[in-house]
Amino acid sequence: MRKLVLFDIDATLVLTGGAGLRAMNRSCADLVGHGRALDGIPVAGRTDRVILSDVVRRIGRELDQGLLATLREGYVAHLEEEIQHAGHGAKGVLPGVVPLLEGLAERDDVLLGLVTGNFEAGARIKLRYFDLWRYFRCGAFADDAADRNELVPFAVARARGCGLQEVAPRDVLVIGDTPHDIACAKVVGATAVGVATGGFTVDELRNSGADVVFEDLSDTDAFLRIL
Repeated sequence: MRKLVLFDIDATLVLTGGAGLRAMNRSCADLVGHGRALDGIPVAGRTDRVILSDVVRRIGRELDQGLLATLREGYVAHLEEEIQHAGHGAKGVLPGVVPLLEGLAERDDVLLGLVTGNFEAGARIKLRYFDLWRYFRCGAFADDAADRNELVPFAVARARGCGLQEVAPRDVLVIGDTPHDIACAKVVGATAVGVATGGFTVDELRNSGADVVFEDLSDTDAFLRIL
């Protein structure tokens, strides 16, 4: 039986030194009149569309398709620049990620994909910068749905387009660092794998319903045993 293994990006695979936050603030600056558009808006585990919707709602507007396209285009352009800077905080590939992806990519019974709140273009920029984009054959992104809980079926459909036969929900693994990642797995019956490399502890992820939780992804053998 083949497995579909779907990874979140930010604080699961990589840390970008705040590049995404800076790029989104820059994209929204003209709209809100200052460079701190995201101040006070939670971002961890939420989709870019929901975050932008919160920004524009604070100034009494709705995120229609035209405004979404404008803000997304600006964000992607700024992210291309911001990802090149050291930024603030940690920046890099998280522990164990490359050996794990290498190990999974070598297996005939695994298809690797993404389930992320990033826009697809933003996901590509971040992962190409760290030379990780090449591992993933399909995915679901904020372009597909604002609600993260709707994303896994998009990824499953695209995996079928890559040759994956019918896959049971329990054979879809969703790996992420927030309760939002856990929730989007559980709502479709997928296996939820928490990794405490973001802002949530092992206990918090376990209490949110994760089937398995790791401190980080450095123990490749332990991860492979859950497949």
